[in-house]
Amino acid sequence: MYKRKLKPPLHQSYFLLGPRGVGKSTFLKQHYKKSIYIDLLHSKELRELLAFPENLEKKIPSGFKGWVILDEIQKHPILLNEVHRFIEDKKIKFILSGSSARKLRAPQVNLLAGRALNQKMYPLTAEELGKDFKLLRSLKYGHIPQAYTNLTPKKFLSSYVDLYIQGEIQQERMTQNLSNFVRFLEVASFSQGSPLSLTNVSRKSGVKRKTVENYFSILEDTLFSYRLKPFQKRAKRHFVQKHKFYFFDVGIFQELRPSDIGSHSSDRLGIALESLVLQEIRAQNEYKELGYDLSYWRTHSGREVDFILSGARGFKALEIKYKKKLAPKDFLDLESFQKEHPECELFMIYLGKASYPKDDIRVISVEKFLRSMTDFI
Repeated sequence: MYKRKLKPPLHQSYFLLGPRGVGKSTFLKQHYKKSIYIDLLHSKELRELLAFPENLEKKIPSGFKGWVILDEIQKHPILLNEVHRFIEDKKIKFILSGSSARKLRAPQVNLLAGRALNQKMYPLTAEELGKDFKLLRSLKYGHIPQAYTNLTPKKFLSSYVDLYIQGEIQQERMTQNLSNFVRFLEVASFSQGSPLSLTNVSRKSGVKRKTVENYFSILEDTLFSYRLKPFQKRAKRHFVQKHKFYFFDVGIFQELRPSDIGSHSSDRLGIALESLVLQEIRAQNEYKELGYDLSYWRTHSGREVDFILSGARGFKALEIKYKKKLAPKDFLDLESFQKEHPECELFMIYLGKASYPKDDIRVISVEKFLRSMTDFI
């Protein structure tokens, strides 16, 4: 079992949100062994509290001073009214975990008005995996804990996607046409790491554009995907303004993406490498409170820098290359960005083993970068 690096609040209630299967329940059970643990995936528990939310009080002994965990809070968000009362009147600390924010964003839901902080959990990081981190395995199967430890990771990922479709989408009645949604998922996998065009996804999937827009909202609300915004520090007309799309874990991308007839496996692995680096940056940015604003830079002429990080810790541009040897042309995009932003620190992350400076650019092995990311950012 891997030791997770997130640092939740010590003395204040908090929401712990993350995609299904990233290890939230395991973490909570390990770190809060003396807590009152209420699992809302348990049918009997859920039925009881659905009928009588006030019965939550019966589960908390008088004078209890520890943590109360409500796992999968999105199953019964009305309970947050009772949680609010307990925090205010009895100073009880709650952990409210969930794998979907969709129901929590409904207008009538009580989000506790700042009485609970927000904490996110991501798939495993290379730092958490330690000596078990194997780059090629990560690129193929991602970092969902069970996918990494399973002897048949591809079968696990297939089951994971099926469970997501049946448990999150069908059971919660998020769409009336499940076959359309399944077809949309496959088409969406071809948008991984690219500026998102709803029109193209609509055309290729045969699903109406408005429905496609709703489907992408569902993916984000269920924490199954996210979008990376364009860098706009100096907004000009020749910059691309669309967000880039990513599934939350590279293994999910690999499972949903069908074999590309006529394409090279290196192209697919290049997208996977970019995706893996970004999901690791997002996790470290959250866990270590680095405070970076994340974006990407792309011009209409085709120049692109994969990731821009800006914040109190600095201003950095990162280009990711699925190459063991770099040619002068590989640095052109970073050099173009530098002309407009000479104050920016530049990084080239690649498959080679050596790390070295090239003019103003720091060239770093991807394995070194992932294993000790905060040494660089």
